[in-house]
Formats: sequence, structure tokens, C-alpha cells
Amino acid sequence: MTRPNGSNRPGKTTRAALLGLCAVALAACTAPEQKPGAPYHHTTNGFRNPPDSPERNSWTDRAGWLVSRIWAFAGTAEASALPANHVMPRDESLAQFKALEGQDTVTWIGHMTALLRLEGKTVLTDPWLTDYATPIPPLGPKRVFPPAFDFDDLPKIDIVVLSHSHFEHLDLRTIRRLPGKKDIIAVVPLKLGHYFTAAGYGRVIELDWHESTDIDGIEITALPVIHWSKRSLFRTNDTLWAGFALETASGRRIYFGGDAEYGPVYKRVADREPGFDLALMSIGAYMPRVVMNGSHCVPEDCVQIALDLNSHAMVGMHWGTVRLSDEPLAEPAERFAEAARAAGLGEDRAWIMRIGETRVLPRRPGASG
Repeated sequence: MTRPNGSNRPGKTTRAALLGLCAVALAACTAPEQKPGAPYHHTTNGFRNPPDSPERNSWTDRAGWLVSRIWAFAGTAEASALPANHVMPRDESLAQFKALEGQDTVTWIGHMTALLRLEGKTVLTDPWLTDYATPIPPLGPKRVFPPAFDFDDLPKIDIVVLSHSHFEHLDLRTIRRLPGKKDIIAVVPLKLGHYFTAAGYGRVIELDWHESTDIDGIEITALPVIHWSKRSLFRTNDTLWAGFALETASGRRIYFGGDAEYGPVYKRVADREPGFDLALMSIGAYMPRVVMNGSHCVPEDCVQIALDLNSHAMVGMHWGTVRLSDEPLAEPAERFAEAARAAGLGEDRAWIMRIGETRVLPRRPGASG
């Protein structure tokens, strides 16, 4: 892992000041109360997770690790532990993408950014095409690998789907630079639309959990997930987070999970949703558990979420792109694949994709079309 040189490292006074600042900010967050007349997840402060969700640990347990990682994750993390073919050469990636034109496909751009082609429409999830997951680069996490496609490589984007406000999911530099913004429809959770309106998007749709919108035959439904939101020091959970069901006119169904922890809510979602052909799952950034518990599931639980949702196939994302946590870069995919095998899933149903790889979307048994 590359670290800043000694002259740029903070001294004890700086570290103590930052720790104190974090303490003040976190202490300012009062416990949420139910918002009168609103659904359970709406509070007087913003939003909260579904009932029976695991709780995050206290700020006193997490603050020291968070402050220390401001510098530890600055710069490029080592990539030697990743498979040699983890990233497709760009010319090969673009050629594969073009060769599958006209089919329903998914392309892994990196992290939780995926390019979906669905019955003639192109959907981009959690677009992050810049180098840093931070509002103040170069301080903060830097990509290990560049995105598979640059801005000039992208096809015409019809829809952007955003899961939540964290910086490597809602990257303002990316959404401002996406070509053809006036013709793109952005679908986002509650309270996040203003970022896209300010960036000049032609249409912005905010959805609460279980609300839907139809865009030229693609029905998009926001679904509850266990996570949280934050973009500023003094405000937490002031914007909603969500997963999404995307359903085409022919009945193909894709689940985009954003970031999530495991809990009973996914079985409750399955009672309302008829299953999925493919689930796009976040499988990384889960260690140390004292920090990540309640925010990100371990890979074994990520597999279980997809199974709870009755997804025929699943693909592991949110790994091998940027270091956000303490587990080795390759470990999430290894544990995800092993958990899938233990659940009786073959490689045709539990995908580990290369960055830049495009695959034809599967069909769940019994689905029409």
C-alpha cells in the first residue's frame, strides 16, 4: 500500500484534533424518532433501516479506525494479490461489448458501476468514473484500477440508477461529466434528486421504498436495504438509501443492491417481488466488523441476500477496485465463490466478472421471454 511520505503524515496534535472533531460531529446526531404519519423508516431526522436490522456499533468504537484510514487509504493500494486477468484490456473490453450489441447484457465497469443493456435501453448504476472516492482528493481512497470505460467510451445512456449518497456511489465529478445529461433520466432515493437537477439532467425521479416508475417499458422499483447515508460531517441518514428492481416488458428482472448488510428485510421483500434473473451484489468492504457491521455484509451473507430474494444468478461487485476496508483485495471474491459453491450454485449462477467484462443476462427458470 502506498502511503504519503513522512513529511505529510499528521502529527499527534492533528490526529487528536480530527478525532475530537469526529466526536463532536457524531455526538451531535440525536437518536431518530418516528415521523408522525409516515412509514417506519422515515424519522424526524431523516431515515432509518427496516425493523429488526442489525445496528452499527457506536461512534466511539469506530472513530479511531476511521481517522487512521484517512491517510492509510490515500494513494493506490497494492494489486499484486488480485488475479492477473482481473482487468480486461480496454480494447478487448470494448470489442466484447460491441460484439454483444442487441442482446441484454451487463458490463462491470468497476466497483458498483455496471452498464446494463435492457431491451434497447442502457442503464448505468452508481456511476463512478473518476480516480478518487473523496470530496477532497488526493486525501482519501484512490482507485486501484481505472474504470473499464472512460467517458468517451460510453454508449448513449438512457437511465442512471443511484443507490445512496456515499462518495464512491454518488460521485459528483462523474455525474457532471456524463455525456448527454439532458436526455438521461436519473432514478434516485428520496432527497438525492437535487444533485442531478443541479448537474443538468433532463428528468430526475425520486423514489421511496416500494415506489415505482415506468421509463419506456422498464419498471424501476426502489426496495429497502440495510445501510446508511452520509456526505457531510454533521448530517447522517438525511437522504434515503435503496436497492432497485428493474423489470422489462418481457419480464426480465434485475436486482441492483447498492451496499447492504444482512437482515430479515430481504425475505420480506421476496414476499412482494417475484424473483430475479440476476442480482448485482456488493460483496466487499466488510472488515473490521466492529466498523462495518450494520453497513456491509460479509460475502457469505451477500450470497444469502440474493438467495432470500429468489435470484437465479448473482454477480459479486464492490471489490477489487478501491480499498475501503481492511480485508485483502481478492478475499471478497474468494469467499463469495466458496459460499456460492456451499449453497449448491455453480459458476453459471455465481459470477465473478473481470473489470470490463460483458456477459449476456441469464433467465430464471420459468420466466417468459
